[in-house]
Amino acid sequence: MSTTPEDPATDDPSTDAPAAESAATDPAADPASDAAQELPEDVAALSYEAARDQLVEVVRRLESGQGGLEESIALWERGEMLARRCQQWLDGARQKLEEAVQARR
Repeated sequence: MSTTPEDPATDDPSTDAPAAESAATDPAADPASDAAQELPEDVAALSYEAARDQLVEVVRRLESGQGGLEESIALWERGEMLARRCQQWLDGARQKLEEAVQARR
């Protein structure tokens, strides 16, 4: 089983377009945006720092290898959601920065 991100669904640029459009809005200003709604409420409500810290903990637990298969799968899924939330925050910050640069021109 490969652990590399070679999932065709994630490599297809056409599937990224809706997520990129909805993530372009600042999740901090609108945590109920379309992209945030795809995530469970507890994850969608997290700040960038909280999501990152939880993701670090998930990775630490997975790397320890002490959990069973079911626990590892649940942790992996949680980690995927946390990573997506972090990316939403980063995309929102990037969009705000680009807008600020454009406004100065």
